[in-house]
Formats: sequence, C-alpha cells, structure tokens
Amino acid sequence: MSKVLLALTSAALLGLSGCAGTETKPADTAAVAKTGISAEAQAALSAAQAAVKDAKAKNALWTTADAALKAAEAAAAKSDSDMVIKQSKLASDHAKKGLAQLNYPTLKVGN
Repeated sequence: MSKVLLALTSAALLGLSGCAGTETKPADTAAVAKTGISAEAQAALSAAQAAVKDAKAKNALWTTADAALKAAEAAAAKSDSDMVIKQSKLASDHAKKGLAQLNYPTLKVGN
C-alpha cells in the first residue's frame, strides 16, 4: 500500500513540475502590452536610461546622449521598436563616452 502511495505521489509531483514551466510571465507580457514595443527594445531603453542617469549623476552627460534618449522614449510612445533600439544604443554609447572622457588627462594651457 505504501509503495503505491509513494508511486502516485511521485507521479503527481512530476506532473505538476512539468506544468510549472509552461505558463507565461505576466510581467513580460504586461510590459509589451503597455508600451507596444518588443522585449529587446524595452531592454535597450532601460539600459539607455540607466546609462544616461549614471552619466548625469557624474556631470558627464553629453547633450547628444540626452537627445537620443528623448527620441527613444518618443519612439516607445509610438510603438516603434526599431527606432527605440537605434536611439537607445546611441544614447548608451554617448553616455559611456561621456563617462570615459572623465578619465582623460586635464589639459594645461600656458605656464
């Protein structure tokens, strides 16, 4: 009797564990439904926002990075994933270059 109960319990647990991985994640679908852009575009936009925020905090933000981020956010509002990715990459790149510029040696003019 206990062997049958153990076998049934094991079968039930295996069945439930197989079903656990088949459900969709509501957070992912909610983000896409909210903005209407792809997951790749959402990830690029989030990365660009973080990079620009970091550069701004260190007074190293280039105006081109800020403009590209605003363009990416506007494209997200229009559900244009391709433009979001393009502008987000540009914003991230310029923010990183602004941060790298902090490590350049200072230039002394004159004596």
